[in-house]
Amino acid sequence: SRHGGEKAALAIKTTDTVHKTAVVERDGWNVGGMAKGAGMLAPGLATMLVVLTTDADVESAELDKALRAATRTTFERVDSDGCLSTNDTVLLLASGASGIAPEHDDFAEAVRQVCADLARQLVGDAEGASKDIRIEVVNAADEDEAVEVARAVARNNLLKCAVHGEDPNWGRVLAAIGTTSAVFDPDRLNVAVNDVWVCRGGSIGEDRGLVDMRFREVRITADLSAGTESAVVWTNDLTADYVHENSAYSS
Repeated sequence: SRHGGEKAALAIKTTDTVHKTAVVERDGWNVGGMAKGAGMLAPGLATMLVVLTTDADVESAELDKALRAATRTTFERVDSDGCLSTNDTVLLLASGASGIAPEHDDFAEAVRQVCADLARQLVGDAEGASKDIRIEVVNAADEDEAVEVARAVARNNLLKCAVHGEDPNWGRVLAAIGTTSAVFDPDRLNVAVNDVWVCRGGSIGEDRGLVDMRFREVRITADLSAGTESAVVWTNDLTADYVHENSAYSS
């Protein structure tokens, strides 16, 4: 129904603690969406359901193009726990009810904004998490390598535990980078935690005591010094609550 959006978002929750919705309003047309997901988030594939709707008058080929572009840099850059599921779905439905056919770039950006908002909400509600971790890889040889490195760091359980303990352990970042096929010189690697460059040139940088990790969001930047490309992947810390939630029941 026209007024059933919030009820639908509540109905699709599983281990989610909150329902997740987002909307972008434009002049005469809108894009909105709802999502569910709190664990097994490693698109693709993930235990994630997302339904986007728009009243814009957009052809199916344009919908497909906008959605694929949006998911590539939003949902596909979320990696909560590295676990996969075949429940991975993102839909974009258009009613055309507004009668307005927006320019493609404007429409695509609205779709991307809604996807980015929902993807960020998924990380913020990850099972048992107490920290949201933004991992940015910069100066990579190409975007694929930037994503590969960011995802390797995101899936490093030792690092996730260190972040939970508010320990800016840059050695665990370097260890994760070393597992990838990315091009880099170990003596040119730099790592920052919350904008403090704790590792420079593959060695000790600024005083790690300067890093304030008391807040929910933690930012890790890995500079590969190998090119000009970058990528961001979001993850979260690994906590005793996550272990309990996934060990205290049988499904």
